[in-house]
Amino acid sequence: MILSWMAWTWPTTAFFIFIVLAIATMGVWEHFSPGGGPRRGVLGLDTTRGDRLFISIIGSAFIHLGWLGFMGTPLWGALAISIIFLISVFRWV
Repeated sequence: MILSWMAWTWPTTAFFIFIVLAIATMGVWEHFSPGGGPRRGVLGLDTTRGDRLFISIIGSAFIHLGWLGFMGTPLWGALAISIIFLISVFRWV
């Protein structure tokens, strides 16, 4: 296995690939639609696209950790909740 020297699993690798792709997508989005100025959400915070991406990633990490702590594996339920959380953050926060 290529990543065995780091003790990474394929899900861990896929997660970091997703992070890189999300940041790259945000860069392309900003290039083609500049601005993305701050907007005030339900929490009363002024957030930009990058802020909302960061909140989504951190929140998803905590959702997965909580799922592991209370439910164990598999993580499909945590993934579904994280996707709903991501959509909610980009829509209302």
